[in-house]
Amino acid sequence: MSFNTFGHLFRVTTWGESHGPGLGATVDGCPPGIPVSEEALQHWLDKRRPGTSRFTTQRREPDAVEILSGTFEGETTGTPIQLMIRNTDQRSKDYGDIAAKFRPGHADITYWQKYGIRDYRGGGRSSARETAARVAAGGIARAALAALAPDLKITGYMVQMGEKTIDRSRFDLLEIGNNPFFLPDAGAVEDWSDYLDGIRKSGSSVGAMVELCASGVPAGLGAPVYGKLDTDLAAAMMSINAVKGVEIGEGMAAAILTGEANADEITMDENGPVYSSNHAGGILGGISTGQDVILRFAVKPTSSILTPRKTITKAGEATTIVTKGRHDPCVGIRAVPVGEAMMACVLLDHLLLHRGQVGAGPRGKIG
Repeated sequence: MSFNTFGHLFRVTTWGESHGPGLGATVDGCPPGIPVSEEALQHWLDKRRPGTSRFTTQRREPDAVEILSGTFEGETTGTPIQLMIRNTDQRSKDYGDIAAKFRPGHADITYWQKYGIRDYRGGGRSSARETAARVAAGGIARAALAALAPDLKITGYMVQMGEKTIDRSRFDLLEIGNNPFFLPDAGAVEDWSDYLDGIRKSGSSVGAMVELCASGVPAGLGAPVYGKLDTDLAAAMMSINAVKGVEIGEGMAAAILTGEANADEITMDENGPVYSSNHAGGILGGISTGQDVILRFAVKPTSSILTPRKTITKAGEATTIVTKGRHDPCVGIRAVPVGEAMMACVLLDHLLLHRGQVGAGPRGKIG
């Protein structure tokens, strides 16, 4: 039984382990004639790549992607696209001391209970290294979206790291690429840096909240009940390593609103429907409204820390554990490009489903 594939028409299967020879993705269902190159995909992988600042794991991986099939003369052929990223900087010896122990907060114990075997070298498939393959596949999805929905743009950024939150009155999208936190507030970078330096130097870790915004999403993507756009977006984000919660639009805060406050009132102008607000996050009844699609996901603290923690061995004996090696003090930082990639895959998948069911445009004309 396999659970390594996601998507309906645009399907992605990831493979490989953290300390194996390499990892990658098989992408099936991409339309033909989409311009794709290794250089273009590398742009997205470099955003997720480890070792780019002192705030991420110091594992030195170039994350160089290779396209092995599915393209010809720089364009997709409509056949399966095979992507490979070779591992070059594994240090499996760092994990020798935990081979018979379970890291609290990590998938070690559940993998052992389910399969009776686990790759203790960095966690195998449960390692965040697996997400490099998703980012490569997301690059394919972005290329297809650029051709089929050129106005669609996906932007991810951090809105919280531990006790630090952004001041939305200083929100500046242009600053996201100028700092190591994907932070839309230049004035907060120094404070966040000092905060995470303290966490990092203590050998601990901290969680984070990432927000994704997709603008230019056509109205009509998604379907009622079991094919909801928000259902697939939430599932995609929850599949990312260390993600423990997802909310769309107002999310959990909708529980405290009245019907009057929550309703996004609708008016009309020369371009069509206009919404007074976006509490729904751009999705109503599982179908996109044409507004920005906005979601957030919470990432737990990295489980591999230097603080001794109580645990047990495979034999059931009580012990303590300290996880050495190279780990992210806040894995939420590198989750930003992963979330963007997953959103791109879902939106392309639903765009293809929509076109297959009703054609290129919306059926219901207003005005």
